[in-house]
Amino acid sequence: MTDPASTPDDRTEHPTGTAGPTLGKDAAAPALDADRRPRSRRGGEDDAALRDAFGRLRAEVGKAVVGQEGAVSGMIVGVLGQGHVLLEGVPGVAKTLLVRSLAAAMSLDTKRVQFTPDLMPGDVTGSLVYDASTGTFPFREGPVFTNVLLADEVNRTPPKTQSALLEAMEERQVSVDGAARPLPDPFFVAATMNPIEFEGTYTLPEAQLDRFLMKLVLEVPPRDVEWQVLRRHADGFVPRDVRSAGVSPVLGVDEVLAAQRAVGAVGARDDVLAYVVDLARATRQAPSVRVGVSPRGATALLAAAKAWAWLTGYDAITPDHVQAMVVPVWRHRLRVAADAELEGVGADGVLQQVLEQVRVPI
Repeated sequence: MTDPASTPDDRTEHPTGTAGPTLGKDAAAPALDADRRPRSRRGGEDDAALRDAFGRLRAEVGKAVVGQEGAVSGMIVGVLGQGHVLLEGVPGVAKTLLVRSLAAAMSLDTKRVQFTPDLMPGDVTGSLVYDASTGTFPFREGPVFTNVLLADEVNRTPPKTQSALLEAMEERQVSVDGAARPLPDPFFVAATMNPIEFEGTYTLPEAQLDRFLMKLVLEVPPRDVEWQVLRRHADGFVPRDVRSAGVSPVLGVDEVLAAQRAVGAVGARDDVLAYVVDLARATRQAPSVRVGVSPRGATALLAAAKAWAWLTGYDAITPDHVQAMVVPVWRHRLRVAADAELEGVGADGVLQQVLEQVRVPI
């Protein structure tokens, strides 16, 4: 398997949690053969300006969030791939701060919903409310009508309320009383989740998990990074106010939509598409897997690979881009067999084995 890493002096964390290329105009591309290196894309200058803007976006988020470079990259890929992102980690590893900082740096409308056991579906999507002055029942929009929805601790509410997000995440609309109401464009759900073994949590329904483009795992930072966090707090940083860290808008709605269109124009060779199919089929045949990746999971991997290829200056996806996205895009779609789990086998390990076993197109 080709290592999707840049030069030793230009490495950072990509969404798989291993070293990978940075974002921005100075990003080094994955090591490839000469005939597969970046070429000029349609609207080259415009694309370069947009990529540079997303590089600045990463830098702005880094003013508030320290030591989670891979998660920042994953969030950006999620926005560009027009998908949603699930953030998992113990309390206090900057999951909420990451989402709030990203929304602030993109100058997008954002709303937060704190998921609790007594939250009702209408509290998320909105509902019909009686107006005594007119004798009618107008629709009152819920917090889902926004550009960036922060679904905080989404696994602390029962499945009935979790399922209220399904139509919004998949169809980008809310249906109430027979009327479909479109959501703003762009629309992005960033849901945070504590590990399921913690008390007071619920397992997310399979259908909802499948609507998330990626699942990113935020780990407790190493000692030197934790020191930097404390240093910032000692200097007056207030997590409730990302502006206090100097985070300022570098992108708007128009730039985000233009970048999403550019990502959609990224090409894919037939042999690379076949590689994605072979990877998906290999997960279904793995002996330690009870449920493998579905065709929807394959299309999600394609969308994420195209976003990563665009960010690194490529006009078509390569196997390196596919490999870089496999773990974050598929880790929440696999169901490992119970006996394998007892032996310590996890979804990430299974996916690494699949990457090693499936033939890479030359």
